[in-house]
Amino acid sequence: MRAAIFRNGDLVVDNLPEPKPIEGQVVVKTLACGICGSDLHAFHHADKMVDAVKRSGGQNLMDTKRDIVFGHEFCAEVLDHGPGTEKTLKPGTRVCSMPLALSDKGIQGVGYSNDYPGGFAEQMVLNEAMLLEVPNGLSTDHAALTEPMAVGWHAVQKAQLTPEDVALVIGCGPVGLAVIAGLKIAGVHPIIASDFSPARRKLAETMGADIVLDPAVSSPYKRWEEEASPEGYDPKNWMTMIGLGPQLRPGVIFECVGVPGIIQQILEGAPKAARIVVVGVCMEKDHLEPFFAINKELNLQFVLGYTPEEFAQTLHFLAEGQIKVEPLITEKVGVDGVKQAFSALANPEKHAKILVEPWRH
Repeated sequence: MRAAIFRNGDLVVDNLPEPKPIEGQVVVKTLACGICGSDLHAFHHADKMVDAVKRSGGQNLMDTKRDIVFGHEFCAEVLDHGPGTEKTLKPGTRVCSMPLALSDKGIQGVGYSNDYPGGFAEQMVLNEAMLLEVPNGLSTDHAALTEPMAVGWHAVQKAQLTPEDVALVIGCGPVGLAVIAGLKIAGVHPIIASDFSPARRKLAETMGADIVLDPAVSSPYKRWEEEASPEGYDPKNWMTMIGLGPQLRPGVIFECVGVPGIIQQILEGAPKAARIVVVGVCMEKDHLEPFFAINKELNLQFVLGYTPEEFAQTLHFLAEGQIKVEPLITEKVGVDGVKQAFSALANPEKHAKILVEPWRH
């Protein structure tokens, strides 16, 4: 089978043996697979990524000296069943799955494993028990975005939102857009979103943000305070200062950028008692001044991934039209175009999500 392969620090197109299913697994044909920011980071900093996973107590991701096929945001079609399967989903059925492979070696990440090629290959093997049939009518392209949208829904769930919360999303790349979609489903209003990119700000509006601003022009934190201030609120009034006068609505800030310095910026800008949910994955060392969080009694929550239930819920949201992902898809490429797509995604004005269709020529 043809695949875009991470080999010797580069992305090359080559043929690989078709994957063989073991007990409880099925062979699937990859129909579409999104390129994730984590794929870009793994391409540029694979060894650092593996080291960070090891040191943080995670399972070994991959041996970077061996071939790796990235791709974990996928929709696929069942081709054949391996031994010990129930065969409940017939060949030709379109499916999504959490990108995890269960084997005698433990749990491995599909797309971040030497043994389980991801969606930048024409075929994959997946565990039958984890397959979800794509509901009738949902397009393959949209189903492939179940995984990244589930990341946003998980972050929203972790935030433990209340009807009084005013949400602020910092960064409107794919992660921030997924969070905005989740906030809209959760019924949170207003949703304030901030990004330097005009194209991303436009997408934020499309996904459901009520207020979108450019942080180079106006402070997202000042705008948040305007929206969160009840009638009669006076931050300089001593009654308000000791908690007896009108108080700001609770603040929930989602960090969706993932670069050094952003968390500290949020600590400085956040209102007192805000809950900060860190969704962006920063792989570098960062610098924080804890006193800002102490002085304001801030709550810092880090999140990763999603639960099986949240993944299934997200697929349902997409099928019911509650998440509109069509504007996010800006290009489709075959395996020959993957390396160029990795470079193209550096331009936020042109691209949000590029889908790989491995069978495309």
